[in-house]
Amino acid sequence: MAINLDLMRKKLGVSKNNGKVEDNTKWRPTEGDQTVRILPAPDGDPFKEFHFHYNVGKNPGILCPKRNHGEECPICDFASKLWREGVENNDDTAKREAKKLFARKRYYSPIVVRGEESKGVRVWAYGKTAYETLLSYVLDPDYGDITHPETGTDIVLNYHVPGTPGSFPKTSLKPRRRPSVLCDDDVADCDELISSIPEIETLFQRHTTSDVQVLLDDYLSSDVTSESHSRESERYNKKATVDDALKNFLNQES
Repeated sequence: MAINLDLMRKKLGVSKNNGKVEDNTKWRPTEGDQTVRILPAPDGDPFKEFHFHYNVGKNPGILCPKRNHGEECPICDFASKLWREGVENNDDTAKREAKKLFARKRYYSPIVVRGEESKGVRVWAYGKTAYETLLSYVLDPDYGDITHPETGTDIVLNYHVPGTPGSFPKTSLKPRRRPSVLCDDDVADCDELISSIPEIETLFQRHTTSDVQVLLDDYLSSDVTSESHSRESERYNKKATVDDALKNFLNQES
């Protein structure tokens, strides 16, 4: 049997990325203008919403089990307790730290990036302002279903990162005035492209309540050893978990 060159390329990529699989599915805009086409979703909803917890140690974003799946979430519980503690004691530090831990909503859509059609379906993450802008276009009869393969339209996306420290990137969106087909000479098989749209939730690791508890424990006791983490996790899983963690956290902040 001949050697599998695609497999060899993947193995080389993993080796060069210190064991991490390179993920080209997630797409982030670059500074300036780019043109994208939002793809039609099989369930009729191309604008997916997910809630994440940020600022929990070095984790890039933790899917909230409560807001996404209706399960218990230790981070939500802790942040709520911390907020109430801040309100009751007029403690701005506690309230500020609680806000950092509250679940935040992010939006995702499957897209094709014009000029990069050969890379296939990508998934674009964006915020509330872009989300509401896209919905307003869809509900505007002058545009309608912007994802339709035949009568939809491309979107010109302008992305700007301000030079001021602490400022957030700004995204402006403008549909092309004329409808256009999704697939042209750069996309050979439209059905194949649409069928390759991934289940967006599968791009993120789903944690159980117990998993999230351990992640929170690690964050709150980051200055202790791994062996201590295990003991702390057992203690936090008891009924007094949030109260004990809150007390320790506030003591560290004071």
